Amino acid sequence: MRAAAPAGSALSGAVTGSSRLRLGIDTGGTYTDAVLVGPDDAIIASAKALTTRDDLAKGVGEAIEKVLREGTADARCVECVSLSTTLATNALVERKGDRIALAVAGFSPRDLAREGLEEALAGDPLIRLPGGHNHDGTEAEELETGKLREWLRSLGDGVSAFAVAGRFATRNPSHEIRVRDMIRAETGKPVSCSHELSARLNGPRRASTAILNARLIGMIDHLVGATEALLTALGIEAPFMIVRGDGSLVSAAQAREKPIETILSGPAASVVSACRLSGATDAIVADIGGTTTDVAVLRAGLPETDPDGARVGGYRTMVQAVAMRTVGLGGDSEVAVAQRGRGWCLTLGPQRVVPVSLCARKWPEHVLPVLDRQLGRGKPQEFDGRFVMAIRKQSTARTDSRESVLLSRLDAEPRALGDVVGNRVELGVLERLVSRGLVAMAGITPSDAAHARGLMNAWDGRAAQMALENFARRPAAAGAPLAGSGREVAGLIVSELVRRSADNLLECAFEWDARDFGEPPEDLARHAVTQAGLNGYRGILKLDAGLNLPLVALGAPAPAYFRDVGKRLSTRVVLPEFAHVANAFGAVVGQVAMEARGHVTSPGEGVYRVHWSRGMTEVGSRERALDMLRELLSEEARAAAAGAGVKDAFLSVRSDVRHVPVDGTEVFLQADLSVSATGRPGIVTGESRAPGRVPPA
Repeated sequence: MRAAAPAGSALSGAVTGSSRLRLGIDTGGTYTDAVLVGPDDAIIASAKALTTRDDLAKGVGEAIEKVLREGTADARCVECVSLSTTLATNALVERKGDRIALAVAGFSPRDLAREGLEEALAGDPLIRLPGGHNHDGTEAEELETGKLREWLRSLGDGVSAFAVAGRFATRNPSHEIRVRDMIRAETGKPVSCSHELSARLNGPRRASTAILNARLIGMIDHLVGATEALLTALGIEAPFMIVRGDGSLVSAAQAREKPIETILSGPAASVVSACRLSGATDAIVADIGGTTTDVAVLRAGLPETDPDGARVGGYRTMVQAVAMRTVGLGGDSEVAVAQRGRGWCLTLGPQRVVPVSLCARKWPEHVLPVLDRQLGRGKPQEFDGRFVMAIRKQSTARTDSRESVLLSRLDAEPRALGDVVGNRVELGVLERLVSRGLVAMAGITPSDAAHARGLMNAWDGRAAQMALENFARRPAAAGAPLAGSGREVAGLIVSELVRRSADNLLECAFEWDARDFGEPPEDLARHAVTQAGLNGYRGILKLDAGLNLPLVALGAPAPAYFRDVGKRLSTRVVLPEFAHVANAFGAVVGQVAMEARGHVTSPGEGVYRVHWSRGMTEVGSRERALDMLRELLSEEARAAAAGAGVKDAFLSVRSDVRHVPVDGTEVFLQADLSVSATGRPGIVTGESRAPGRVPPA
């Protein structure tokens, strides 16, 4: 039966050749999800495949094939494909990326030390050129290009892309444009200009953003190219879109040029879907995955954005993104034991491991006999219940001699950790291999606890129970076992995840609440008075605490934990029917939203300057300057939207005109204008299929 709304039941039966479908994909830490969505935004079919971290495109291809089979859909019916990805976010967090070079004009050595610019550059080549502009857009110093040409020739093929930043380039980008054009002519390689990524002041932060963008170009280009090849092989000839960090869509070609805008892509897609799937307009949104939990707030049906730009991996960028808090707590967080005084406590994460139950489902012959043997021993060993497997072998990565020896002991199938490492030194070597993405660890996680308690049934619950029984036998205080049974340990793990999740949500609420309580949110959330209020303290005092907004819980693990989180926070929990594929749904129901920004300044009486991404123009009238800027920005935004496949974009204009009082009169200081062009990406049907996807840049 056809779903009346996105949260309704999936369609049954085959999808006809005349059906118009959209395909949404999300690559998460554990799963890659795919959904087919009909013209009325109803979810027709959904599917999951394990994320292939060594090559994301493999998991993407498997998820697409599964969802087409599930929906019995003809690939030719797909009119649009949209992808949300954690690739850019994870690369910044893990300090990964290609070697690039930075050219700056008009920056001093002191400028380069600001806003984490040197850290972002990480020792890659740099050249400082005379040049740049003043605050009013006039040239501060003539640009020296001869020095640039010699530097470019000295680099050879040692870098993959370039970043360019000029002093006050948002007031006049001419020097950045000249440097960009020369680099392209000399090298033919991609160039990221700071003024093309942000129209805001703060040159060092714009330069840092340009560095990060250049560093990501190769990664995103590979993912986009591989995904396009998959789509072509499957017979899907439709526009291919990528989700940006603010939840809007851009074409794959635009994402290739500005990959930095895809940071927080996955979490942004979840917030977009939260409103559509739940019907909530004001709510806290929590999206729990395998590795992290992302928290955001919906107001009037829209996600709040971070006015200071997205912060990822310690970098503060100038990229507009959803205001989001991400914590290292998920269904695949590693469970460990830590000493607390004379007793002990459970710890969760932030490291992610492969759940034992998932490992056993994929490789039962390698996992179940080992767990059975470990349980049969009279005394538990330190590494019981933990496994290790190779992701990439020695031939594809540089390793030292100790790392090579350990890698030689491993295969793609899991082996018991105790059979691989013999001492603490080797364990340290193994942890280095894990941090470099060459090796994966498997161990007990909250997902295993949920399987053992009957809260989840996707993987091998018996393996989870066996591993937890072994875990319970570990010695604690005075040599006594940690718990009486594996089921008891599972209950403790679930309770700890619920408690931690509630505390994290409270922390976010304190940060985003309109009232400033005068103390850090993390201290307020864990304050004894707050915790007493959560527990409904009744003495001389009566204390209550909780959330005043409903909680929309998304992600495959959400039903296992978040009903209890809601009880602890005394709030209503909304678990949409398709919460397990919310990010993939959010990826495909979003809209293209292209924004162009500019300024009008007045350096003197009767003189007005129009500043925008392609230059600076001077006119003699404020009204004429504002009209000119509005027309230029409208043309730029409309063209960008058209490049993303929007035929008839809706334009909206925002302006901020500032004056200063002088001798009792208001004198014009500056006007900031932004024009947004929004709309759905174009569809591909019948004879209009020819445009297809935008080819690689």
